[in-house]
Amino acid sequence: MANRVEAYAHLAGQTLRTGWYAAIVSALAAAARRTGNLPAPYTPTRPAPQRGELFREVLQLQKQDADNVRNGIYPAPINDESFVKHIAALRMLFADLPRSNERREAGRGEEAAQLPQAAGLPEYYTRNFHYQTDGYLSAESAKLYDIQVETLFLGSGAAMRRQGLPPIAEFVRGKDQRTLSLVDVACGTGRYLEQIAQAFPAMPLTGVDLSAAYVDEATAYLAGRRNVKVMQGNAESLPLPSESQDIATCVFLFHELPHDVRRTVVSEIARVLKPGGLFVFIDSLQWGDREGYDGLLEGFPQRFHEPYYENYLGDDMAALFASKGLTPVQSFNAFLSKVVVCRKPLDAAHVQ
Repeated sequence: MANRVEAYAHLAGQTLRTGWYAAIVSALAAAARRTGNLPAPYTPTRPAPQRGELFREVLQLQKQDADNVRNGIYPAPINDESFVKHIAALRMLFADLPRSNERREAGRGEEAAQLPQAAGLPEYYTRNFHYQTDGYLSAESAKLYDIQVETLFLGSGAAMRRQGLPPIAEFVRGKDQRTLSLVDVACGTGRYLEQIAQAFPAMPLTGVDLSAAYVDEATAYLAGRRNVKVMQGNAESLPLPSESQDIATCVFLFHELPHDVRRTVVSEIARVLKPGGLFVFIDSLQWGDREGYDGLLEGFPQRFHEPYYENYLGDDMAALFASKGLTPVQSFNAFLSKVVVCRKPLDAAHVQ
């Protein structure tokens, strides 16, 4: 009964959240119109969903999220962000809007490469992804990231990430959490690590991210979690011993990687996983994953600075994982994302 009440309360809260972020999207569009910086509409050449269909899909995701809470797969998330911090992030979002729109109109997406923080980082990473000021390299960027993601996905970004928790729960069932270890590759600001920690509070967790600013943000955000550590590192060469992790997760990274780098990162994930280990991948839908959505996917790299996204759309993730020694066992969609679950065979040797 307690889980059911918790689930209904969570569902109501998530529905209100979607309404709030839909209002933010409308306000951003109105602000862009007032300044003359509203991006030109993109006309897709493939079928694309209408706005009403997107809202229906968000509501379906929220229902699935609430069902998972009701069934005890994971607890209703605790939102510890204060309203004051949320409003501060919103102000930053609106303040950056004219600069990002101007950058979009001018086709400029390489300014982050000139920042001192870009020294020593891979060229593909030192870009103004989404035309955002500073790319992923500054503290301001780290404070903007989460509200940008939630606004883009109508408040469903966190719910999409949570759909990666049920496979972890299945893997953990019957085991002592304290004896397991999990790494979140490209952990960003640590929000997914917090969701994992709420569901599995005794499991040792590690986050790795290439951005020093995002590592600082995640470290501060997760300061109250003694079972979580965050370190700076490149996913192409994870700072972890071979066969040291029972579980690896990776969320919204691969669409921002060049073709060959994706393969290196998968090899690294396979290397650090123990035989029998679990890999949970969450990223954008790809061509054909959801009927009638290819036009939406087609427009994304045109509207945002995502230079590797189009290549990602046609990259066969299941075949890639299998080629590196990770066996896909499950794949499903969660609104605009897809979840692919893999296992490393007990007798697997690392595949280069």
